[in-house]
Amino acid sequence: MIINRRKFIVFILAILTTACTDFNSSKKQSKINLTISVASSVQDVMKDIRVLYRKENPNVYVDYNFGSSGSLQQQIEQGAPTDIFLSAAPKQMDALQRKELLLTETRQDLLKNRVVLIVLKDTNNNATFESLNNAEFKKVVLGDPGSVPAGQYGKEVLSFLELYKKIDSKLVFGKNTRQILFYVETGNADAGLVYKTDVRISDKVKIVDTAPENCHSPIIYPISVIKQSKHPEEAKKFIEFLFSEKVKYIFKNYGFSLVKD
Repeated sequence: MIINRRKFIVFILAILTTACTDFNSSKKQSKINLTISVASSVQDVMKDIRVLYRKENPNVYVDYNFGSSGSLQQQIEQGAPTDIFLSAAPKQMDALQRKELLLTETRQDLLKNRVVLIVLKDTNNNATFESLNNAEFKKVVLGDPGSVPAGQYGKEVLSFLELYKKIDSKLVFGKNTRQILFYVETGNADAGLVYKTDVRISDKVKIVDTAPENCHSPIIYPISVIKQSKHPEEAKKFIEFLFSEKVKYIFKNYGFSLVKD
């Protein structure tokens, strides 16, 4: 009997140890890390959205990777761990789709924006896009058209207005819209082309002109799950969350328009 009792105790302890191990393993697995590459022009609103998402999904941790859409595209192509990509233009998303790096069924158009011309807030300058050819404007900054969607759209605006070649010697290219704002805020440029929503984060600049929508490609922010995602189901749920009514309100509060509205 003593031997049997000992065997029984050992057996029970083995079961409990296995159960605890399985429980701890399950607990660890329930914590998901989503890595989301996000265009820099959307970083502030996405930070607010993360707070709301974490309240409703405490076991999902959202790590953002902010940058220009072009650089984020390159990182994904080079194998950087990414679950979701939110681009500031279809161009970069199209490139990834051609290389079969997206879960194409998850790709959707999320947001819209506008191109505006900004100058220092304290100036009496009431410039227009057409006036950029005037002598008073010595430096005009926009995003690099090759890698920054805001620069691509800005170039389209200036080209449509037949200004791009005329002011070519004045142009300074920024790595992202934050850098464009900084150049204008510090007086390193006399004017800049950014998104309408960028102006919200600066109290030092003002909008003096808004580009007509027919003079540039539609400013669309597409989003998609990346094929290499280790958590595709959770990534899909996050994208669904972005289309919910509560999140639409946050986007609109930051000045974005919703494609599906």
